[in-house]
Parts: sequence; C-alpha cells; structure tokens
Amino acid sequence: MLDTFQAGPARLVIDRATGARIHSLTLFGYELLVAPSNDPIAWGSYPMAPWAGRVRRGLFHFEGNDYHLPVNFPPHAMHGTTYDRPWQRDDDGYTIDLGPAWPFDGFARQQFTLTESRLELRLEVHSRDTAFPASIGWHPWFRRELGTGGPLELDFQAQTMLTKDDDYITTRKKTAPGQGPWDDCFTGVTQPVTLRWPGAVVLTMRADSDTWVVYNGPAHALCVEPQSAPPNALNDWPQVVTPERPLALTSVWAWRRDDPPTTA
Repeated sequence: MLDTFQAGPARLVIDRATGARIHSLTLFGYELLVAPSNDPIAWGSYPMAPWAGRVRRGLFHFEGNDYHLPVNFPPHAMHGTTYDRPWQRDDDGYTIDLGPAWPFDGFARQQFTLTESRLELRLEVHSRDTAFPASIGWHPWFRRELGTGGPLELDFQAQTMLTKDDDYITTRKKTAPGQGPWDDCFTGVTQPVTLRWPGAVVLTMRADSDTWVVYNGPAHALCVEPQSAPPNALNDWPQVVTPERPLALTSVWAWRRDDPPTTA
C-alpha cells in the first residue's frame, strides 16, 4: 500500500498501511528518512493524532470526565491512535477514523502537496458529533548521515524550553534552552528551522505553530517535530475540536542542493 509521487528531484512515498506516513523522501538521490523497522514509532515521518507526544499515565480530563488511553509507552500514552493503522486514500488525501482507543467519534485527514522544491503537509482532526480536546503534529526521523559529506547539521533557535517533571512530562515552567541532548518542547522558535547535510541537501521547515519538539539523542537519527501544542496537551493545553471547528496544522518543507565545495 505504497503511493509514490515524483516532482523533479523529489520522490515521495506514502505508506497507507502504517499510518499514511512518509515511507521515503528522496531529494537529489539522497534518502533523508530512517528506513522501516519493526518499531512503528522509530522510522519515516508519521502523523500524530488526535494527540502528539505523551499523555501522562494515559489519562486526561475533559468537561468533568476522566478518560483512559492505552499505555503504549509505559507509563504513558504516546503519539495518538493513527500512526500504526491503515488509512484510506480518496480525492481529498488520506483519512482514518480515530478508532476504538479514542473515546470520541472523529476522524483525521492528511494531505500532501509535492512540487520540485517543496512539500506541503496538512493534518486535520475532525469531530462528528461532540466536542473533544486534541493536539496534532508530525514525527520525522531524519538520517544523520547520507553517505556523503559531513553529518547532519541542525540550525534551531528558540527563546524558551518547557521543563519536564520527574514523570518525564512537559510542564508549563519555561527555561532557556540548554545545549542538549534534547527530547524537549520549545517555543519562540525562529523559522525556518534548517537541516543541512553538507555536500548533499539543505532542508528548511516551517509550520503555522510555535510549538516544536526536538529529539537529538540517537546517534543515527534526529527528530524535528512541528506540533499544534506541547506534549500532554489534552490535560494542560487542550485545543477543543467541534463538528464546526476542526483542528488543523500545516507544515512546509523546502529544499535545495548543497553542492560540495569546488577544488582548484
């Protein structure tokens, strides 16, 4: 269930069976994303819906009620209900019901627009009948090495980082960004965020949100994640979806070749 799109130097492959994720993004002949593995959380670039990041202990509160989510990353629920399930393709892109693990009736829609120089991603969460909280985002796993030039360089500037508590959950307390390694949420982000593989590709990322998560601990990969709200948003930063008001997030990735320096 792979759909392939080509535009100039860009080749995009979407895997409908595993979350309508980006299975492959090849630019100028270089594969930018980590290859598939048995762990659906750790490869490609997948949408996170109807929540992004962790939810504390798999529990959230809304309009006086408690709701429990499957704990897939003990002790927390992480990355939503759609990243490892099959999506359907139609004229409007890709869609999926939020599923039995989500206590409200709704669906997600994702759209990709590819040109020779950029990829526009749009993710939406819709309610069919009643209000519910949500947050959304993408989780790309970028390769640190492309087999040429130097390792991946990240130009990421942010004014604030949200601290984590002893449960490894993002809080409302803000601090100045440190040197990392990071598995953290940032605000006041200077856009575009730039990733450069010397001698190969320069990729810039923008999003219509000021919330970004960066995970740069792994030796083989780096994750730069635009999100509509910080982790644990269902409790602390709820973005309420209604039948009349879906939640939407757009991100634009643009690229150019990073030519190696010429020698005399």
